[in-house]
Amino acid sequence: MDKHFRVEVISRTPNPQQLIWLSAHQCVCEGPAIDDPCPPEDKAGEYVVKHLLAGNRGHYSPLEAPQISFNVIGLNHRTMQQITRHRIGVHFSVQSLRYTGDRFAALGEKFQDGYFNVLKPCTWDDETVQEVENLYYLRPVGKYTDRDTGAYEYTKADRDIDLSRCAQTAVWYFEGRQKNKSHEHCAGLLAMDVRQHWVMSANVRSLMHALDARTPSNAQLEAQWLCELIWPHFQEWAPSIASWYEKNRLGKARLAP
Repeated sequence: MDKHFRVEVISRTPNPQQLIWLSAHQCVCEGPAIDDPCPPEDKAGEYVVKHLLAGNRGHYSPLEAPQISFNVIGLNHRTMQQITRHRIGVHFSVQSLRYTGDRFAALGEKFQDGYFNVLKPCTWDDETVQEVENLYYLRPVGKYTDRDTGAYEYTKADRDIDLSRCAQTAVWYFEGRQKNKSHEHCAGLLAMDVRQHWVMSANVRSLMHALDARTPSNAQLEAQWLCELIWPHFQEWAPSIASWYEKNRLGKARLAP
């Protein structure tokens, strides 16, 4: 996995399984649910699994009560596009390229006097390569499959050329800013896989739906990695539900309603 990819929890509803229990219990109790004794968090989780999830009962609405918010850091633009599909109940606030972009201009300024041939592998030192990779994501060297053309190999030479192409777009960005063009105007010339940060908030139901869609082996690789980074936070937050999900749905593309 790319070393820049990171997911941090910004906030989360405490005791989410108890909240789901209260939400479900309100449907069947005469008075306010909060007036009845609530089971401990682990027992509430067992109740949720047994009465709402097990046997494909499909009682998902109480799972919409608790919410968790992540800061997704350093992932590429295409992954953001992928995860925003199947977005039932998920909030996104994505880093704007309309108001930000000085980092691309700074990189472009560094390379403006050493214009390179984008058809030849770069000969930069590791530190300079890292400067480019701080702002642009490229897949690691290796073998990949494509739905249309089958298997192919992405070599170091291929990747070095792509690094040069990414750096050239930063030069174009810098040149545009020097002509007083806006950030949003210059951003049109950047490579698609620029790194972006975003805030993502989901309830338990919508989070499972996102995992349903992006954990199967045929999902985009980077989207799978994003789910891999989200997964331990889900396990820690709602352990009983996550345990049931891992056994019954993880990686199986069974889309939650």
